[in-house]
Amino acid sequence: MSDDEGQEELVTEEMLWDRIPEVQGEERANTYYELSARIFARGQYDEALALAETARDIFSELGDSAPKEGLAQAYSAIGYNLNQLKRMEEAATAMSKAVAILRENKSPIALELACTLGEWWYSSKNYEKVIETMYECSQEHLVDGNNIGAANDMHLIGCAQRELKNYNEAIICFLEARKMFKLEREVIHVARCDQKIASCYVELGEGEKAIDAARKAIDVFETAHDHRRQTFALFEFGRAEILLGKLEDGLATLDSVLQTVAEDEPKDFEFIIDIETRMAEVLRRLGRMEQADEIERRLTSVRQALESDPDPEVGGTN
Repeated sequence: MSDDEGQEELVTEEMLWDRIPEVQGEERANTYYELSARIFARGQYDEALALAETARDIFSELGDSAPKEGLAQAYSAIGYNLNQLKRMEEAATAMSKAVAILRENKSPIALELACTLGEWWYSSKNYEKVIETMYECSQEHLVDGNNIGAANDMHLIGCAQRELKNYNEAIICFLEARKMFKLEREVIHVARCDQKIASCYVELGEGEKAIDAARKAIDVFETAHDHRRQTFALFEFGRAEILLGKLEDGLATLDSVLQTVAEDEPKDFEFIIDIETRMAEVLRRLGRMEQADEIERRLTSVRQALESDPDPEVGGTN
């Protein structure tokens, strides 16, 4: 950006601030909204949130005379700022109000914001809301002939069902998503569905079906050199081997996964702990108690290091 462009941006924002005392009603609300958008772009989310909330309040005070699009924009701006501030449930609640207003007014952007809302509900672990929101999105995408959109919706519904431990329902969703992804020749996404189907079959105790689904996913990810996703598919393959009583094979597979994950930066300690805990369980079943004890001793130290310190007085030095 040149100095002239920077000065123009500065003056434009200054003019918006100067306009506030001079305007009322809808124009005043729109001015606050425009300021919120500019300040959001600078990463000042607390200030941008306050301005968006002021815009919403003004639109709300106007009652039936308020433009519905303006009120919806204010709610969506509140949502985006709350999302950046990691206040996920509040963000989703605000965005749900924006979506409801836009759907009522048959706005073309309602579907896009609804998809965003579903992802936010998932981040806030409100999985029932994910299912409700994304099912409606999937129906709209199908009406529009957007198979990729509908497949992504069904995939997210499947993930939510899996989190709720509704594994049979999750498999149905993943199979439906897989079918649509396959029609569109989205090979990686087909394999993503296979990997999650495998995880559900493991939870249901269906070892052979889990092995089959995981192997399909591994083949695709290995061919595509998508090593991160291949690692997760191998994890499900190892779990399935253990489920089928192939303890040595499963242990070797989990160890391979562990070696790969341990090289990542930053390290995913929760995943590492999960893998090593499973390995310790297998070692005990194999009668290798000393090795299992050693793993569990180390993991105790790691868990303690990950725990939040309950003492507010404890802190680093400046």
